[in-house]
Amino acid sequence: MTSTLEPATARSTADVAVTLTDVRKAFGHGPSAVVALDGVDLRVAPGEFVCLLGASGCGKSTLLNLVAGLDAPTAGRIELATSRPAVMFQEAALMPWLTAVRNVELPLRLAGLKRGPRREKANELLSLVRLVGAGHKRPHELSGGMRQRVALARALASTLGSAEEGTPGLLLMDEPFAALDAITRDVLQAELVRVWRETNTAILFVTHDVREAVRLGQRVVLLSSRPGRVVREWDTTTGDEAALIGDITGHLREVISGHAAA
Repeated sequence: MTSTLEPATARSTADVAVTLTDVRKAFGHGPSAVVALDGVDLRVAPGEFVCLLGASGCGKSTLLNLVAGLDAPTAGRIELATSRPAVMFQEAALMPWLTAVRNVELPLRLAGLKRGPRREKANELLSLVRLVGAGHKRPHELSGGMRQRVALARALASTLGSAEEGTPGLLLMDEPFAALDAITRDVLQAELVRVWRETNTAILFVTHDVREAVRLGQRVVLLSSRPGRVVREWDTTTGDEAALIGDITGHLREVISGHAAA
């Protein structure tokens, strides 16, 4: 089986933001190869918020890297309806010598947007993440939560070209709030949901926190322990939240226990 990564740049409209079909990823060759993902099938619709859940080492971040184009699958197909998926990591990874507004401007500049319009758009995005008046500050002058807000605004800036082309925006988030304190994390989770509703950007969000997954996602997808496979999905838009958390936690424990016993 051959591996392909096919951005669907020719589509003017699309009913899917990203599709993974029988995706496999192995590191190394021969008997010593480590299979991180094996036979993953996943589909994210335009504007959908999907949380990818699993134990540490199950291949969640590897899957995100494949969708982002930072690595290639060993086998299977990844089809994107956008050529510009944006990625947000645990660390804000801002350019320390640039102000907040210039950090947000960076992907717009790389996309060829002229200075005036890109400054206007960057300020709009900082306003969207509630950082009005902070655009002149450099990263070391901002709190950890504020830096992540700037990173979110910059990621959203990266998806703007997709909207202009009439294709769905896609934001890939790899445990972006994991390094923050509980109160800041709670606030930013609520802010992320607000921003997502306002922008209608598809989000694939990696986490190992069941409560975070249920709070944020419309759908929770559980990966098995290595090699990662989709073992179950839940629709979080219906049913009792506490019961859903209990059910998902039980299945996650089964996955972890099964791996430990293997």
